[in-house]
Amino acid sequence: MEEFGKSLIVMGLFLALAGVLLILISKAPGGLPIGRLPGDIYIKRDNFVFYFPITTSILLSIIFSLVLYLFSRH
Repeated sequence: MEEFGKSLIVMGLFLALAGVLLILISKAPGGLPIGRLPGDIYIKRDNFVFYFPITTSILLSIIFSLVLYLFSRH
């Protein structure tokens, strides 16, 4: 159980670091267009807005999968 707790702490720190990096990059001039990629679905009507960032979700899933794969190869 102790190893699981340590793993959760490491993953939490990694996610916090990734969040800080995304905030800093998005505020930079010409930052990453995360959430505004081609393929993201955005529908705006009179009283209705639907946004589904499918391309962004797929891209982030691939990146996180690669990172976890690299960390799991001790």
